[in-house]
Amino acid sequence: MTNKFKATIVLTVFLLVPVFSLMAEPIPGSGQEGKIEDVIKKIYPSVVKVEVRNMIKKVATGVVIEKNGYIVTTALISPRDEKISVITSDGKKIDAEFLGMDSETHLALIQAKDKNLTPITVGNTKGLSPGSWIGVVSISPENMPAITQGIVSSLSQDWLRLNVWVVPGSSGSPVVDRNGHMVGLLRGTYSDDRPVVFEFREKQITGSGFIFSKAEAPSSGLALAVPIELVKYVSSEIKEKGKVERGWLGVRIGNNKDGNVEVIDVDKESPAELAKLKKGDIILKFEGKDIISNEMLVREIRKRKPGDSITLQVGRKGKTRDVEVRLGEHSERDVMLEMQYKFPKLFVPPEKLLKMPEMPKLMEPEKLEPKMFRMLVGKRKYIGVSLEEINKELSEYFGVKTGRGLLITQVGKDTPAEKAGLKVGDLIFKADGVRIENRRDLSKLIQDKEKGGRIKIEFLRDRKARSIEVEIEEEERSGAFRSYSKGWEDYVDYRDDYVDSWNSYSETIKKQYKEWKDFYELDYEKQMKKWNKELEKRARESENYTKELLKNLLRYKSVKV
Repeated sequence: MTNKFKATIVLTVFLLVPVFSLMAEPIPGSGQEGKIEDVIKKIYPSVVKVEVRNMIKKVATGVVIEKNGYIVTTALISPRDEKISVITSDGKKIDAEFLGMDSETHLALIQAKDKNLTPITVGNTKGLSPGSWIGVVSISPENMPAITQGIVSSLSQDWLRLNVWVVPGSSGSPVVDRNGHMVGLLRGTYSDDRPVVFEFREKQITGSGFIFSKAEAPSSGLALAVPIELVKYVSSEIKEKGKVERGWLGVRIGNNKDGNVEVIDVDKESPAELAKLKKGDIILKFEGKDIISNEMLVREIRKRKPGDSITLQVGRKGKTRDVEVRLGEHSERDVMLEMQYKFPKLFVPPEKLLKMPEMPKLMEPEKLEPKMFRMLVGKRKYIGVSLEEINKELSEYFGVKTGRGLLITQVGKDTPAEKAGLKVGDLIFKADGVRIENRRDLSKLIQDKEKGGRIKIEFLRDRKARSIEVEIEEEERSGAFRSYSKGWEDYVDYRDDYVDSWNSYSETIKKQYKEWKDFYELDYEKQMKKWNKELEKRARESENYTKELLKNLLRYKSVKV
């Protein structure tokens, strides 16, 4: 194995980088110290990072399941105006298209524009049993290979319970066996059955960069995964039909005080209404099997296809009876509503998204253009860059270990900076060996140089430190007054005319300032207050909506089926 590949396997702190976890012993019976590294090397080219943006940035893992760029991931994305991209194991960023999702398994299928991605080797779950070794391979926030290893705790036709450490960003990762064959897809932590993803609130800073915020769900030592057989079925259905056809009964169910599955509500014109199910009915059996939980009934209904007939044993007012129901189809609208109920922070309804109200349009005050003279103040030295002072957090993101830096936002054409090789996005942190944190310090160093002299600039590019020497150039500051007098020595000859003109200009500026001040105080500030009030109202509405939704979920703990 090459040193380069070994170097990419990182160990770091919980919640910052997926950990090389040693929750289980090394692959049993392998007798080879490098067996796990071999598994990573085999699987990693098929693993991608999935990024979705729309108001928030969501990040998870995905795996190339078939040739032609088909990637299966967790259903944290939705068919709205979201920009989807994938980052491959070699750092290449590729746009992707949403093909469909399944609310039951929480899987989604996307397709990368680049069709030449490496599909993973698919295995099966037949050889798995409680205690079997498994590994979960993902991409760390630093775009490096990451693996956690553990064992199978239990398994069924519908899921794998894994004793493995799950960290943010790993939902959608392939679960592999000791041979490096995919046997499942990680869904999330078992404790709350939620996807483990990063959620970023985006804040634009000097044209680039993000504030990295909180993780959407906690880490856990027990996780759920979807068996590979079910992953293949869901992917095939979405690829062929754009969705997974699942049965729909048309009721909302919850557990009553006795622990029974009770009908809380019946949808109008639904299969349940046609079968004369009513609010308060107790669902006792499904096709002869005892119903012991809401989840069990949901699973049984969703396994069926639209048009299938099923038999329910229903209790009503102390009596039981069998009810035959012809199932309808679980619609895409219901899929989205269900995802919104399950993950209100990830699937906010479009009408509830906090949108910026339009900025009030203001009448511009009359523009005055008095004749203005600018005094000649000497010569100025420069290197030809525009700089932005950035905070410590963003400086650290760009690679500054301590303190702050200056971000280059513009490089002048044919300037010393351009000739020396400085580029937009470089972060300057030293000049002539002196720590630089603001524009003033750098400007002073440059102005103290002679024309033709050189200044050593130390900067970061792609988080790597570099240094170059830049030549100092000089220019004269000139303006309208220079066209009025050919040189500073001629100023005295025109002093009286200049003073009169300057006094007139000063009076005009004072008058204009007063007009602008009055205008903005009476109109602009009033409209800005109205705008801010509207913003606060929208924020409260969004917050209240989330609180109300969560309150209802906690109160009813109900699901639709």
